[in-house]
Amino acid sequence: MSGLTPRRLFRALAVAEAITWALLLCGMFLKYVTHTTELGVRIFGMAHGVVFIAYCLVTVVVAVDQRWALPRSALGLAAAVPPFATLPFEVYADRRGLLGTQWLSTPESPTVPQRAVCWLLQHHRLAVGVLVLAVGVLTALALIVGPPG
Repeated sequence: MSGLTPRRLFRALAVAEAITWALLLCGMFLKYVTHTTELGVRIFGMAHGVVFIAYCLVTVVVAVDQRWALPRSALGLAAAVPPFATLPFEVYADRRGLLGTQWLSTPESPTVPQRAVCWLLQHHRLAVGVLVLAVGVLTALALIVGPPG
């Protein structure tokens, strides 16, 4: 993917996840504090859910490609839960060199997940379709299960 580095992709999703958190919190304020409308929670709750799932999927792809240890990968995923925590995690990961400017996965990579990431990177249009489909399926499952709490 020319121009799209692990660093840029991860940063974009970390920022988007934080922005949708802010919008959802504004919607919750309108619903629960001012009692003016539920529309903000409906719209921004869905937007946040979709971006949350996309952030988690991208975190897994970047973690596999950049060879993050399992605890660090889990921390990256957990950062999506508290509001705005994706931003300090992104700074932490960037300062420690965990977000490279090049993709590391190759067809000769030692693990199946790394080779799968390589395949996705070689077929980036299909990878976008797979990501959109995965987000859609996971969002549908989340809607079936129902909102948290």
